[in-house]
Amino acid sequence: MRHLSLLMVVFLMIVPLLVAQTADDGKIHDEVMAKLAADTDVRGGGFDVLVKNGMVTLKGQVHSQKAKEKAEKLTKKVKGVVGVDNQLQIFGTQ
Repeated sequence: MRHLSLLMVVFLMIVPLLVAQTADDGKIHDEVMAKLAADTDVRGGGFDVLVKNGMVTLKGQVHSQKAKEKAEKLTKKVKGVVGVDNQLQIFGTQ
């Protein structure tokens, strides 16, 4: 019975953390998308933003090397981002 109680306590501590992390990832996603869409060098590219535990993966295409680098720089400035995996490709260079 004691083990069951301990297991319940651990479960009740972990679940809120997981829910909070998911909410944080959603907020990070939205903020990154807004920053990228608002930037004149970056917008107009076709990209996806994936977030897991604060790690952001940028995928898709942008128009220039400058846009690729700026997308990463802008993403790193978003609160909660712990790292960026920049997989963006420049149009016509695949």
